[in-house]
Amino acid sequence: QVQLVESGGGLVQAGDSLRLSCAASGRTFGSNSMAWFRQAPGKDREFVASITWRSNTYYADSVKGRFAISRDNAKNTIYLQMNSVKPEDTAVYYCASGRTESGSYTVWGQGTQVTVSS
Repeated sequence: QVQLVESGGGLVQAGDSLRLSCAASGRTFGSNSMAWFRQAPGKDREFVASITWRSNTYYADSVKGRFAISRDNAKNTIYLQMNSVKPEDTAVYYCASGRTESGSYTVWGQGTQVTVSS
């Protein structure tokens, strides 16, 4: 079983950059597809980005060109580099792992708050 711990959230201004980290424990990290999701107040959780074990990446249209997901298998960590952030990026960001064939994720971190002021 993989356990996930996010860090790096905080309060930033619009246009700033921020990097989130997700440290994973568990021997199967390298073979896992990993993802970032976010949930804004009063809204459903939404997909942000994912990365396969071969480092193929996928992004939501709303963050494409601004955010970058990456992984360091030696450190059992994935990252979300957030550039040119906007107030609408304000949300709790969650790391996820354990992707099933149906596309859902079974393992989740506790989340880290990102707040972007205008």
